Amino acid sequence: MRGETVYRGKLFDVIHVVDEVGGVRFVKEVVVHPGAVAVVPFLSESELVLVEQYRVAVREVLVEVPAGTLEDEAPEECAARELEEETGYTAGSLTKIGEFYLAPGYSTELMHVYLAKNLRKTGSRNMPDEKIRVITCGLEEAFEMVRSGRIRDAKSIAALSLARLLNGLG
Repeated sequence: MRGETVYRGKLFDVIHVVDEVGGVRFVKEVVVHPGAVAVVPFLSESELVLVEQYRVAVREVLVEVPAGTLEDEAPEECAARELEEETGYTAGSLTKIGEFYLAPGYSTELMHVYLAKNLRKTGSRNMPDEKIRVITCGLEEAFEMVRSGRIRDAKSIAALSLARLLNGLG
């Protein structure tokens, strides 16, 4: 995507894009993001590994699936890296189950979703700016957290739903 860069950041850039629809020209601000991954890790057929993490933007601790931003790597490599960094587990198998745009009205961020199985404990390696607590719960308990509002971020809700729908997990 081409346009005038108005902000260059560590995680993303913002550009002004001039477009035309029906003869009307307009400028849109677009967040150019490298993409990200979300991982739904299963310890067993029904037990999940989730993380509790403080998120500065919303000033809250959120319950989420492990996730992270692509760092000049393939999405599957990123999924394996983020799973181990955030939870201390490696996956015997990683299967891509979908992808979606998080906010296509203003961002290019594409989220790749993976199912992780046959987990093996290795030890977490959180980044210095991350305060993460690993939790485990059943699949139904995770959906109860969605219903009750304890899990409220879009990527986790979508990733859990894809895992359930596409893999017959509940």
